[in-house]
Amino acid sequence: MTTPAEPLIEVRDLRHEIDGRCVMAAPPFSAAKGEHTLLLGPSGSGKTTLINVITGLITPTSGEVRIAGQVMSALPAAQRDQQRRRTIGVVFQTLRLISALSVRQNLALAQRLALGANDPEAIEGLIAQVGLSHRADARPRALSQGEGQRAAIARALCARPAIVVADEPTSALDDANAAAMSDLLLATAEATGATLLIATHDNRLKARFDRTLNLSAPQVAV
Repeated sequence: MTTPAEPLIEVRDLRHEIDGRCVMAAPPFSAAKGEHTLLLGPSGSGKTTLINVITGLITPTSGEVRIAGQVMSALPAAQRDQQRRRTIGVVFQTLRLISALSVRQNLALAQRLALGANDPEAIEGLIAQVGLSHRADARPRALSQGEGQRAAIARALCARPAIVVADEPTSALDDANAAAMSDLLLATAEATGATLLIATHDNRLKARFDRTLNLSAPQVAV
């Protein structure tokens, strides 16, 4: 008999309020190493808030997130930042690439912050994997939207994180580009053995995931 894999992510009864109003209420769920999960919900369901809680960017009003057994909100801020850099690669809804740096330099900086050193060969391999070798020296403002998203995916993976989280990566893309972007995220996560979470309202992605968690907008008390 095989022993079930230990969850890499555990979410327990999360709820977050702003000014007394509930903006996110997520059901309990867990994800093991290498598991891919789609967090699907309409606008207002708190998807971005949930991503920010999972990655330790904000502390929930109640409930907890465990990453590799560690409660994120229990860590001091500096240690929480270090855990996020080393363990979680984030593809934000807004790309957050540093405008003064090239694609290659953005990856190098992120890798150095996470690991304390650079692996130029790994960086070049990631840039090639997302199809940007010809744009490695370009700055973000010179990239198309699709190129910028691919650069953001490469940056999220440059420290070989155990978890990759993407917030609405296909929301502004047409069908062909949305399919290509989701395929790229799945393929790169598969290649590194990473656990993948995609938060989106984009129903087009549902067919690409074996596991979907449906999020609903928090109920407002009347």
